[in-house]
Amino acid sequence: MPDPFTLADRVALVEAARDVAGSGLVVGASGNLGIRRGEHLLITPRGSRLNAIDPADCVCAALADGRVSPDHARSSLPSSELPLHLAVYAAAPEAQAIVHTHSHFATVLSTLVDEIPPIHYVTTEFGGPVRVAPYATYGSVELAEGVAAALAGRSAALMANHGAVVTATTLDRAVEQARQLEWLASVFWHAHVFGTPTLLGEEQLGAVDAQDRALRGR
Repeated sequence: MPDPFTLADRVALVEAARDVAGSGLVVGASGNLGIRRGEHLLITPRGSRLNAIDPADCVCAALADGRVSPDHARSSLPSSELPLHLAVYAAAPEAQAIVHTHSHFATVLSTLVDEIPPIHYVTTEFGGPVRVAPYATYGSVELAEGVAAALAGRSAALMANHGAVVTATTLDRAVEQARQLEWLASVFWHAHVFGTPTLLGEEQLGAVDAQDRALRGR
């Protein structure tokens, strides 16, 4: 099947990548973003700085096997985390966009804890406490499988000694959630440094979910 992504799709991905870079969620050539459409995904190119990507260098690949579209005319290669994107989409059919960052506080916490606990009600936006996937070499199948497992029932996960990943139904939402996750990580880090944080319980988090549903119904 030909590449299903339009120039507008590619421009949107590049603009989102610049937004992520501008938010300080990556350093150098780290991080990657992608979107899916049907049986294909579009991902930022390997070794690129997210603030300096040409839309034509973004790579379309098949969800089934990661094969690059024959329509790809540039020499650019898909991000080394292509296996991660493939595994996440396979495990979460509702996900339509992925943002992977090396944001500061999320990365720090990934070396210290097994999860970000419910220190703030924004935790509910990620489906619950944010788990930390076991460390594995970047770009490996082991990392991809570990992150996909950590994302079960969640829309965000940390990657031990590495960074963070979020999923969403839209690219804009994924970028916003990447910022939100870094903020949550910062809150937990600072609270933990100064003492033992008070955490929210299931009843309190359930009330937040109920409030969200009520407000959406208006």
